[in-house]
Amino acid sequence: MPKQVPSLEGVPAPVGPYSLVTEAAGLVFVSGQVALDPDGGPVPDDVEAQTELVMRNIGRILEGLGLGYDDICKTTIFLADIGDFAAVNRVYASFFEDAPPARSTVQAGALPRPEFKVEIEVIAAR
Repeated sequence: MPKQVPSLEGVPAPVGPYSLVTEAAGLVFVSGQVALDPDGGPVPDDVEAQTELVMRNIGRILEGLGLGYDDICKTTIFLADIGDFAAVNRVYASFFEDAPPARSTVQAGALPRPEFKVEIEVIAAR
């Protein structure tokens, strides 16, 4: 299957020249998500609330494609401060049952805007 760029509603729009999600060969690639409220609300101050919003946005994206959290095979988490690792883990873990996806977590030099503390990208499979 050639690359497809699905159109989705009810999720934050990309903040740059990239696709929110692309799909090819049964794999779904979701671009890094930050704590943007799809209804235009403010960015939460704390990393736990940001992680919750990011994971819910990822869930909305996947749901729009007929997928769910169990379909995620790999995630990459980018943190503004690696000191937030444990707090992000607590929230992140609550979205997965017995078989969480493979994952990498790194401290980024900076995220797209200074108020963002966490960014998460995912690869899911059909």
